[in-house]
Amino acid sequence: MTTNGLGHPMSSKERNKFLRGAIFLMATSAIGPAFLTQTAQFTQDYMASFAFAIVASIVIDIGVQLNIWRVISVSGKRGQEISNMVVPGLGYLIAGLIIFGGFAFNIGNLGGAGLGLNVLFDLSIEVGAIIITVATIIIFSIKNYTRIMDVLLQIFGVVMILMTGYVMLTMDPPYQEALVQSVLPDDYLILLLPLVTIVGGTVGGYISFAGGHRLVDAGITGQANVPFVSRASIYGIITTGVMRVFLFLAFLGVVSAGFTLDPDNPAATPFLVGLGDLGYYMFGIVLTAAAISSVIGVAYTSISFLRSFHPMFEKYNGWFIAGFITISALVFITIGEPVMLLILAGAVNGMILPIVLTTILVASRKKSIVGDYRHPAWLIVVGAITVLFTIGASIVAFEDIVALWFN
Repeated sequence: MTTNGLGHPMSSKERNKFLRGAIFLMATSAIGPAFLTQTAQFTQDYMASFAFAIVASIVIDIGVQLNIWRVISVSGKRGQEISNMVVPGLGYLIAGLIIFGGFAFNIGNLGGAGLGLNVLFDLSIEVGAIIITVATIIIFSIKNYTRIMDVLLQIFGVVMILMTGYVMLTMDPPYQEALVQSVLPDDYLILLLPLVTIVGGTVGGYISFAGGHRLVDAGITGQANVPFVSRASIYGIITTGVMRVFLFLAFLGVVSAGFTLDPDNPAATPFLVGLGDLGYYMFGIVLTAAAISSVIGVAYTSISFLRSFHPMFEKYNGWFIAGFITISALVFITIGEPVMLLILAGAVNGMILPIVLTTILVASRKKSIVGDYRHPAWLIVVGAITVLFTIGASIVAFEDIVALWFN
């Protein structure tokens, strides 16, 4: 029987509310400032062919999240606990890597939040980042912050999708060409890099565990909840995918019409071209919503990797999250966005995925972790293929990172 945080039986309505929270926590954690800029750049580089990478990434992401969410929920354990049960000490390593990656990306998220407020209210980016820092710290200092977090992320997610969808329609992109290229691109091989990048950005690092950990915290665990958890994981990926498709088509409409994306702020271009000053303010809202939701998602999920290591982390979880955000803000204000740190964090995120997924696949066969639950064979096959693919792709990406570092 599923119970709530007070130990009482959980109603279907309450469970669905928590599932929606997990869906949007995962989805909005992925949709940050880097997500916007990355989609813009890849659309400009690969044009309609990028549609294939988006479709392929959605399929891969669903397989990854179905594996991870199911095993976490059935076991009732967080990722670091499962990892330590598979290989003693592995959970500490994964926790350290994920917290590092989350910390680096949070610096960029705060920069994006500051830029969003700069667009809306003409504040300096640093002042905007401070305002968002204070606002998110206030949220996490509230006793029942998870309820507030769930509602805010759902609002932000809906706002971002609706506004981006409206801008997409105003740009009148070549829908038919994009549809054809989503299955038959001009060159499959050149799409390897963008495919790996957006898979890592959607289910890499902390994002892999965002929704699953939220379900554990809400008490939605055990075999009885597998059907609901499976649907939630798919809905989370589809939510992210819809936002990616809307953005892609908006950018494709811009570049197909002969416009060039602004190199300093490529993600703003379709909003400005399609709707002028109004569109630019809409972009400010989308960017701010994306940045705030990512700050919340990164901080919540990163610190969740400490909660099982010592009772102190569980007792003062909200304050540790606030400290995580504060340190990120101090680094951003004093140093700015350290580009190499962000690049390294991106590489780490991509390389974590095969390790994490392999661990989950092994855990799915351990009775000491999942009891008598039988993980579907097809999910294990999909997971194994994804592991092999991401290992090979990570090697390629690592070579590119090394080359970039020394150039």
